[in-house]
Amino acid sequence: MEPKRFSLGDIVRMRKPHPCGSYEWEITRLGADIKIRCQKCNRQVMLPRAKFERNVLKVLSQQGKELDG
Repeated sequence: MEPKRFSLGDIVRMRKPHPCGSYEWEITRLGADIKIRCQKCNRQVMLPRAKFERNVLKVLSQQGKELDG
């Protein structure tokens, strides 16, 4: 299985919603831990990379570029 590639500024859709109701998050830090920021309320959360990769459904846009589909 190919490892997933993420970049700073990517917008991702997570499996579960944030308590504010948003599913969309922006990646603000990469490493062993990944920091993401909620697009609705701007709350920031840091997750271990393995947990983050399990919970991502898809990348909605990469560094400001919209993806089709």
